[in-house]
Amino acid sequence: MEVSEFNFDLPEELIAQHPLEQRDSSRLMVLNKETGNIEHRIFKDILDYLNEGDTLVLNDTRVIPARLIGEKIESGGKIEFLLLKRISQDQWECLAKPGKKAKPGAEFTFGQGKLKAVVKEVLENGNRIIKFKYTGIFEQILDELGQMPLPPYIHESLEDKERYQTVYSKEKGSAAAPTAGLHFTKELLEKIQDKKINIVYVTLHVGLGTFRPVKVDKIEEHEMHSEYYIMSKETADIINDTKRKGKRIIAVGTTSCRTLETIGDECSKVKEQSGWTDIFIYPGYKFKIVDALITNFHLPESTLIMLVSALAGKENVLNAYHTAISKKYRFFSFGDAMFIK
Repeated sequence: MEVSEFNFDLPEELIAQHPLEQRDSSRLMVLNKETGNIEHRIFKDILDYLNEGDTLVLNDTRVIPARLIGEKIESGGKIEFLLLKRISQDQWECLAKPGKKAKPGAEFTFGQGKLKAVVKEVLENGNRIIKFKYTGIFEQILDELGQMPLPPYIHESLEDKERYQTVYSKEKGSAAAPTAGLHFTKELLEKIQDKKINIVYVTLHVGLGTFRPVKVDKIEEHEMHSEYYIMSKETADIINDTKRKGKRIIAVGTTSCRTLETIGDECSKVKEQSGWTDIFIYPGYKFKIVDALITNFHLPESTLIMLVSALAGKENVLNAYHTAISKKYRFFSFGDAMFIK
């Protein structure tokens, strides 16, 4: 299957640069995956589409302020590190800009010496293994010195850092937000529970590979990035009980979806588990766990639009996207939502 089959023209003015004042006031497109029928609603109306006994699966990861800007100790030249993956207590795999300054042995300082770093190794993919030196607790220093790593298509600064976090974010470790969850408010989640719909959590720490373009012509040749996930026994038990009763599993976001489909077995069951996943879901994939999906509108030719197309059908999804463009929906991280039922 050709990557170009998932291309579409998106006017730049439809890329949302900031979140709406009220999280659940974004627009909601409801797509019937069987018929292709489309409805236009407001996100808080999601309540009308969730049934008693359904289970909503949320990703409770929390974005860390993973962008560090400092200078090279020897020359004073500016450096930017983006923390991608924790290797050990003091060592991280990082993206370095400009990379030519970050050669093995090079030393850097951040926040007038509160944090120092040395390049230990350059990996094949160009990322660096960085060892940090500091006094105190690393997470506190990072909270003080780090910046929120907003996606490359967002050019405006974010005044309130919490707007790039879900209201239920808890487990620190992501370089990007699971953005489908940004539409939920605590009040809306309470209303969902009052309707006797289960709410459970998984953790998948979102990596920057989420924004990495697909650089091959054929989908099958693309290699996915790897991300760390956790599912508790409590979550697994509720999901299995939901499936046994014939009710729906509704994934909030592609990250929750990928976690569920990584863990799910051929009998459509899950179990308590943690590990790394590089699952790549594209049309032809047979879903084992996920019945419905809440998601945002994704980039052309991205692995995310391929995943959505696997669930709802490529023709249905591309038609929905063209409709969204004609109706001026807001796209990407701070944009509007879609419910695939």
